[in-house]
Amino acid sequence: MQQTKKFIGAHVSASGGVENAPLNARTIDANAFALFTKNQRQWDAKPLSNNEITAFKQNCQQNGFKPEYILPHDSYLINLGHPIDEKLEKSRNAFIDEMQRCEQLGLKMLNFHPGSHLNEISLDSCLRIISDSINIALNKTKEVIAVIENTAGQGTNVGYSFEHLSQIIYYVEDKSRVGICFDTCHGFTAGYNIIDDDGYKQTWEKFDTIIGANYLKAIHLNDSKKPLGSRVDRHDNIGQGFLGYNFFEKFINDKRFDNMPIILETPDENKWKSEIEWLRGKIENSLLGTP
Repeated sequence: MQQTKKFIGAHVSASGGVENAPLNARTIDANAFALFTKNQRQWDAKPLSNNEITAFKQNCQQNGFKPEYILPHDSYLINLGHPIDEKLEKSRNAFIDEMQRCEQLGLKMLNFHPGSHLNEISLDSCLRIISDSINIALNKTKEVIAVIENTAGQGTNVGYSFEHLSQIIYYVEDKSRVGICFDTCHGFTAGYNIIDDDGYKQTWEKFDTIIGANYLKAIHLNDSKKPLGSRVDRHDNIGQGFLGYNFFEKFINDKRFDNMPIILETPDENKWKSEIEWLRGKIENSLLGTP
C-alpha cells in the first residue's frame, strides 16, 4: 500500500534545544511538526550551536521528518508592518535572524503573522510595509520561503482577508519564496464559512481566484471557540468548537491539502496524539492508495 499523502503533526516544544522538537513530535506519532527555533517571547536569543544544528538534523532524519513537512514559526513579538521606524527595524532584524536560523537547520519555510497597523497608519500602507519587510529578508537569505499566516483580524491585525494576503504577495519581488499558511480557526472567525458545503467550496474558490492555490504551503488545523465572523482568535480542540467533527472529516479527505504540513495548534496538547489518530482514521481508502 502506498504511503499516505497527509502529513499531520502539532506545534511541539523545543524546550532544552531545537533538537528535542523532532523527538517530541515522534511521541505523538506525527509525520510533520512545527516549532519555535528560539524563545518566541524574547527579542534576543543566543545563536544556534553547531551541536544543536547537527543534532536537530540527525533527529529529524532518524525519525523520518523531511524538511518540507516542518513548519517553524517566528516570534510573536515581530510586527513586519509596524508604523514606527525604530520598532519596524527591530522586527525586521529579528525576522531575518529567524529566517537565517531556518537556513542553518536546513528547513524550507518560516511561518509568520503578517503584522498590525496599530491605528497609526492606513491598512494599505501597513500591507506595503509588510511586503517590503519580506523583500528585505528574502534578499538576505536563500531558499527559505516566507509563509504568511491568515489572521482572525483581532484588534489591528491585518491579513484576515484573502485580499490582504494577495496584496502583500503582489509586492513581493521573488514570488517563488512566498506562500500562505491557512489557519482554519482564523479563517472561520474572520468570516469564511467553511462549515457548510457551499461555504467550504466558495472559500477555496475565492482563495484560488484572489491569491492562487499554488501559494498554499501549509495548514494550521484548529477548531474555534468563537463563532463565524467574530474576529476573535481562540483555538479549540478538534470537534469541540464551532467547526465540529464533520468539517475536519471533510477537510482531511480534501486532496488540496496533500503533501503539505498540517499542524495542530489545539490548546490541550495531551489530545494531540489522539487527534492525529482520529484524523488519520477518517482518511478514505482513496487517499491511502491501493495495494
